[in-house]
Amino acid sequence: MNFASDTASPCHPKVLEHVAAANAGPAPSYGGDRWTAQAEADLSEMFETPLRASFVSSGTASNALALALLCPPTGGIVCHAAAHINCDERGAVEFFTHGAKLHPLDGAHGQISVPILQAYLQSVDESFVHAIPPKALSISNLSEAGTHYSPKQIATLSTLAKEFGLGVHMDGARLANALAFSKTRPADISWASGVDILSFGFGKTGAMAAETVLLFGDKMDLLPQLEARRKRAGHMLPKQRFVAAQIIAMLENQLWLETATHANDMAATLAEGLQNSGIAILHPVEGNEVFSALSPEQISKFRGGGATFYAWPDGSARFVTSWNTTKAEIDAVLALL
Repeated sequence: MNFASDTASPCHPKVLEHVAAANAGPAPSYGGDRWTAQAEADLSEMFETPLRASFVSSGTASNALALALLCPPTGGIVCHAAAHINCDERGAVEFFTHGAKLHPLDGAHGQISVPILQAYLQSVDESFVHAIPPKALSISNLSEAGTHYSPKQIATLSTLAKEFGLGVHMDGARLANALAFSKTRPADISWASGVDILSFGFGKTGAMAAETVLLFGDKMDLLPQLEARRKRAGHMLPKQRFVAAQIIAMLENQLWLETATHANDMAATLAEGLQNSGIAILHPVEGNEVFSALSPEQISKFRGGGATFYAWPDGSARFVTSWNTTKAEIDAVLALL
């Protein structure tokens, strides 16, 4: 009963099938292969717009490379205080940007508050040489509290950011779960709402190691710079076809949506069971994460019975479901109560 993270889940069999199929014979190196071309074309079709895609093997690399395109070393990046780039990436963004500073802001349920963002941006004095002016906004969808940003919310934040000259990045490590919950088009929750660069992750929904940096609109012109940065940082994979093959597998017949929907359904079932047992759920369950308020006795019962989960910094217990979580596992963990 592993609810520690969706990255603890195994690789989906269909992904392994595509990787094995790509393993037949030689192919051009460093993204010159037909699988890379197909994956980019498939992503363009999914998002209903021309785009440029660059593939890496980790979400941290995807976020850091993306933000390095939007923010110079002398600038700042606005994010939520609980954002992954602020709390869980060991300064990767600062390192890849060669010194940009993160400006963490607050907001309920892991989401940046529009009034707080507006007040912060209005307080910036570009002429004050001693402070660091913001140059990019980064939002996480799902947020680190497991909540989703709607297209309207994204558009509001993006419009405000761009009024002050900021580029907009989205950390989409669990974007599939956000889309499965909201039932919106991928376009509506990304470029059509003002997102310039998207880090779209597949590792949490069934891939082995496949993450993307997607450039939209005029940011497509930044691809040469992105490729140079990817090479310099050691993230240009020689046998890129195997990453591309995973992405092709996840996009085929919308496997990414199928796996995310199942994970979301399992989270909703778990949350309902916990609430029926009198346990408070601290954030709306809008994806595959459940943040619960457990007593020390309940924590002991869960862990003693073999359930794995994270003790979150806010004192809650975070349960994450994945594409292969079963109803039997949910029933078993609830039975421990």
